[in-house]
Amino acid sequence: MKHKRYEKIGEDLYFGQLRNGLNVNVVTKPGFRLSYAVFATNYGGAHRRFSLGGKMHDTPAGVAHFLEHKMFDMPDGDNALSVLSANGAQPNAFTSSGMTAYFFDCTSGFEENLRMLLKFVSTPYFTQETVDKEQGIIGQEICMVEDNPGYVVYNRLMRMLYEFNPIRDQVAGSIESIAEITAETLYNCHKAFYAPSNMTLCVAGDCDPEEVFAIADELLPREKAEIPKADMGQPESEKPIKSYNEEQMEVSAPQYLIGAKVTPAPDGEALLRQKIVAQLALRTVFGTSAKFYNRLYSEGVLNRDYDYEIDYTAGTATIMLGGESPDPQRVLSEINVELAEVFANGLDKELFEAAKRASFGSRLRGLEDFDSLCLSLADGVFGNYCALDAFEVLGSVSKNECEDFLKAFMTPDRLAMSVISPVKA
Repeated sequence: MKHKRYEKIGEDLYFGQLRNGLNVNVVTKPGFRLSYAVFATNYGGAHRRFSLGGKMHDTPAGVAHFLEHKMFDMPDGDNALSVLSANGAQPNAFTSSGMTAYFFDCTSGFEENLRMLLKFVSTPYFTQETVDKEQGIIGQEICMVEDNPGYVVYNRLMRMLYEFNPIRDQVAGSIESIAEITAETLYNCHKAFYAPSNMTLCVAGDCDPEEVFAIADELLPREKAEIPKADMGQPESEKPIKSYNEEQMEVSAPQYLIGAKVTPAPDGEALLRQKIVAQLALRTVFGTSAKFYNRLYSEGVLNRDYDYEIDYTAGTATIMLGGESPDPQRVLSEINVELAEVFANGLDKELFEAAKRASFGSRLRGLEDFDSLCLSLADGVFGNYCALDAFEVLGSVSKNECEDFLKAFMTPDRLAMSVISPVKA
């Protein structure tokens, strides 16, 4: 176990890798009542095809999400959610395209809850009977998601941007794909992706780092397993497959999502730097303190549902700007006008420095959100960088770097827009 003190932000990080390959990060928070732990695997909805042991393996869409649902069943008949809740914890889990994470927070009984978390996630127990039952439950969930305009506008954008990467498909799979999942499928995928060498444990709270490391070392398998290599499909083109898609649903106002693909930097410091450059560039031009937002908000073109982000997952990076608007085409047009101004004259220096200060402040506040902190640490482990290094990197990012990023990835021919409009009477 190693220790690093981040003087600039007043944080202490204890980190290391166990003999089985598990990366552990503990941020100590003396005086805080709440403690939080996340046990995550570098395995999500997009990891459908992978090589392991010299062989290629193909699995049905939705296995990672299905596995997350079933991991709470324990061999003794208990349910881990119920056990953790009875011990004062608030447990939950999620599956994204690139990660599956199991987590809890609590104000007492942290070590006992941590033991339960590590125990149930590392102890698969499935029967064909419970798998068959779960297929019906997840099938209903899939239908509900497909009726959600927020999901549909996102999914259609992904399908316009990505031709091969499984990120274009729903994480939960389809009714047809989950029908192919068996108990054997789940056991095989758990064995492949839930090995400690493919996982991380990240903790924040007033806890003893040495005890966290000791518990993980005691409860988890000792051997270091081979890490599966995911096949995300053929290389994608720089430009979208299609630039515009519109569908009608029962919505009160048009919803839109505008996006562009970004070529992710290599894992490590370069990836962390690119993430920070991207976030700072977008905040400067399209943030809620920027001229773009305030002008269009005052004109009624944008409202408070407007948001922007860059999402890195499953070997992809995607810029997205979206929300509700009476005129989505106007939003797209104004985005291109704003970008043309940046391409011609560069970013406004004062706005850039203000965005940098705001970004530092929001990151600093995020250190008290243990959920966000631990998940960012987990992302960092899987991207081979430390999330807490972001503060130093942010301070060194230049205006030119942000301008170059926008010029590289947000030209008009790289943008696509997905729209959900109200059903016409």
